[in-house]
Amino acid sequence: MADRLVKLEIDGAVATVTIDRAEKLNALTSEMLESLAEIATQIESNNEIRCVILTAAGDKAFCVGADINVWSALAPLDMWRHWVRRGHQIFDQWARLRVPVIAAINGHALGGGLELAAIADIRIAVAAASFGMPEATIATCPGWSGTQRLVGLIGASRVKYLALTGIRIDAKEAWRIGILHECVEGGNVLTRARELAVGICRLAPVSVQLTKQIIDAGEGVGAASALEAMAGALAASTVDAGEGLASFREKRKPAYRGK
Repeated sequence: MADRLVKLEIDGAVATVTIDRAEKLNALTSEMLESLAEIATQIESNNEIRCVILTAAGDKAFCVGADINVWSALAPLDMWRHWVRRGHQIFDQWARLRVPVIAAINGHALGGGLELAAIADIRIAVAAASFGMPEATIATCPGWSGTQRLVGLIGASRVKYLALTGIRIDAKEAWRIGILHECVEGGNVLTRARELAVGICRLAPVSVQLTKQIIDAGEGVGAASALEAMAGALAASTVDAGEGLASFREKRKPAYRGK
């Protein structure tokens, strides 16, 4: 069942991931979170994919966050172990994908849904969408990086405004404060996302992916892994790297030349 609630389609170099639970406003269950994790792993291992579109079914909601019927039934320690903590891990996995992610926001993005949108590199939404952090209205707190990643995105002051009041803002205001990059009139947000994705796919893929890592590293996200990956790739391209491998195979001392 969960597999059908999060769908992956690959068209050339573009992967489209759709949360397909429109009748529940695309609220997330633990099984859906695990499907998102599995899909992220598939995307990361597929070198043919150059861009990902993350969207949802229906025209009312992108995602209204965690399914309250799921997390409200958990014991406090299970809430920490298997819900909040695991959600963080999966959202971080998505945020650190090698390829760019475009969130095509087709409706309301509330609570965990706004946190999910925040993992994307580019966010566009229909004009009818709304955005908010209503957790305090049901006596809980943001649990999937709303107090962290969103602060990095729009600043602590604006996050406080949303989280401490529980109010919703419309797409134009979300664009003004930096949540959105584009506000799309009408209902063609997925069409626009595909245009952006195709444009990205025309660019040099390694340059795009390295640029994403550099920008993220400058913001303190994955800096150590980015530096080590780039250093390893640079070292592997040298003449000395070939000499090192050859000497190992031939069981002799290497003659390095610094090239």
